[in-house]
This record gives sequence, structure tokens and C-alpha cells, in this order.
Amino acid sequence: MKMRKELFNAIKEKLASDVPEVQHVDLWNHNVEFVEQEEGWARPAVFVEFGKIEWSPFQGGSQRGKGLVTIHLVTDWADGGHDAACARCRQVHAALDGLSGEDFNGMVLAETDTNHNHEEILESIDSYAVRYLLR
Repeated sequence: MKMRKELFNAIKEKLASDVPEVQHVDLWNHNVEFVEQEEGWARPAVFVEFGKIEWSPFQGGSQRGKGLVTIHLVTDWADGGHDAACARCRQVHAALDGLSGEDFNGMVLAETDTNHNHEEILESIDSYAVRYLLR
């Protein structure tokens, strides 16, 4: 749907301008689970995961949706460990908090998690609540 494409592109552009240290942005596809099997991607990397959207009727035949978009920030453990990952998370959050576009708005941090299942990388996971408009 158009609003997810718009949101993905807005995230990508915002990170490129505000957090140029992020070297790779792509859609989430369980990337860290198969890191040894995939072609390499530069790190730090951000993967964008769209969660389900709950829709309700809105003005003029439109629909308003609420959902989560999850940002997976993947860093190398050897590049500063947890402290460096936390610092990069703060930069990403500062860039994305409140991000709005034509068909989405209200991007606000809703939950945070960390994936500790990998020896060489650290995955920091931040989920943001987002409101969508379907016209």
C-alpha cells in the first residue's frame, strides 16, 4: 500500500540525512537469523518491519489505521559493543521520533527490545506506533 512505501522511503531519507553512519537500509526479512548464509550487508544496518495495521472508517470514505513499524538496528559487536549500539539507537530515535508524511503521522516509540542471540552482531529493536491514512 502506498503509505507503507511512503513511510519506508521517509525513514530511509531521514536516516541518510540525520544518521549517515547507517550504511544500509532495507525491508526486514529475518535478516539476522540467516546472517551467515546471506550476502553481506554493511553495518550499521537498519531493517524496517511493518506490523499489522488496524483500520477504522474515517471522514469522506477514507480509513484511519494504527500500527507498529519496527526498526531493527544491527551493529557489529567489535565496533564498540553495547555502548556503541545504544549511542546509535539514540541517534536513530532522534531522527525518527515524530516523523510524518502525507499518508502517515504520529511516529512515536512504543517498545524496545534487544536480540542477544548472535555472537558477532547486536540487534537493537525499537517499535514505533504509527497512524496511517488510506484515501
